[in-house]
Amino acid sequence: MSRLVVISNRVALPDEQGRPAPGGLAVAVEAAMQGRDGLWFGWSGQMSDTPPPPVTIDSGPMKYVLTDVRPQDFREYYNGFANRVLWPILHYRLDLAQFNESDLEGYLRVNQFFAERLSPLLEPDDLLWVHDYHLMPLALALRARGHANRIGFFLHIPLPPPDLLTALPRHREVVGALTAYNLIGLQTANDASNFTRYLTQVIGATTRDERHFYLGNQHFRVGAFPVGVDAEGFRSLAQQSAQGDFARQLANSLAGRALLVGVDRLDYSKGIVNRFDGYERFLERNPAWHNRVTYLQIAPGSRSDIPEYAEIDAIVNAKVGHINGRFGAVCWVPLRYVSRNHRREDVATVMRQARVGLVTPLRDGMNLVAKEFVAAQDPADPGVLILSQFAGAAAELGAALIINPHDRDALAEAIKLALEMPLEERRSRHRQLYAALLANPIRNWGQSFIEALLQPAPASD
Repeated sequence: MSRLVVISNRVALPDEQGRPAPGGLAVAVEAAMQGRDGLWFGWSGQMSDTPPPPVTIDSGPMKYVLTDVRPQDFREYYNGFANRVLWPILHYRLDLAQFNESDLEGYLRVNQFFAERLSPLLEPDDLLWVHDYHLMPLALALRARGHANRIGFFLHIPLPPPDLLTALPRHREVVGALTAYNLIGLQTANDASNFTRYLTQVIGATTRDERHFYLGNQHFRVGAFPVGVDAEGFRSLAQQSAQGDFARQLANSLAGRALLVGVDRLDYSKGIVNRFDGYERFLERNPAWHNRVTYLQIAPGSRSDIPEYAEIDAIVNAKVGHINGRFGAVCWVPLRYVSRNHRREDVATVMRQARVGLVTPLRDGMNLVAKEFVAAQDPADPGVLILSQFAGAAAELGAALIINPHDRDALAEAIKLALEMPLEERRSRHRQLYAALLANPIRNWGQSFIEALLQPAPASD
């Protein structure tokens, strides 16, 4: 059976016992690896003025190959084009995109560098699976080196409509380069529809069924492959963690108050400021809930050397101080804000104790926190998920309270509804949500993508 070669900006290395990393991609790769040898290639996280040869780490049937990049490459490829241009545009935030030619050239150069370092490692029958917005042109760079392998691409974040994509200068060199892949996978049917319109209206591809596309002598497929979670595994983790010291300390600190929780990376796409606005409006309108509820927001910082992230950090901290100063009391802090990472089992504990989960991004490809919150709940006494209509997960989790995160009144009302929801309704909603998780487990995601990648091209007219 052919090898599976995974390429991503960063590599999820196994632990010291050889077990896969806990993230969804590592679990999906492990499942897709069944019966295969494999190779996972990506950036080491290190920079060097003269990058040494890649380092290979062997772990059973999988080899992990890590390469350094130059400091200039990191500034232009990663901090520059990937995270100050592609990230905001793909999250519908054209107003935040900071384009310059040198960053684009750095982005294209690093994709060529990855192809150069990966090329001698490839075998003719390898299947290649490329991940995320950092590496859109990689297949084109590999094709130029003569590789005719089947290559699939999966975008983990949203893909906006053509009007926004075409606002990206030289978009054909980046988004248009996806046509060099055999299969382009997206999180939702809406994302796939947006890409289909870009292909047909802008690039000039033709299609008979909006799945198979033709452009000159190229054929490629587009499909939605929503990422799932290991629901049973996360439920088990939450159950076990609920008996630990951290769980007891958390419960004691709440002193019987109902817990609202948000868990996000600190990013303007997550809607944290809008969420705080909604919580503030809830407190304004519901004084009876004062000192009876605590909102815990976990939001570890990221990309702090990018100006837009420093700005959102300052805004969030100011909003926390404003809410606590306005509503807090000597014995009650309405909003707890923690800006550091926590162990996975501690996050599971917090979720299991929460009466309400707030997952309200302004735009998100999927948002696995929403799914993990559902998995963590005690089915006998479950919490309620409040979910943004703009999260990809909303397409599967319709039994949540779906809200528009831009509408703080609607969010305030949803918080009240969730806190006061009868037990039977909470159980009913949770059963539906958990069934949706079981219908789309993370282990099936990678396997279904690889199966689609292996499908032969249909005969063209």
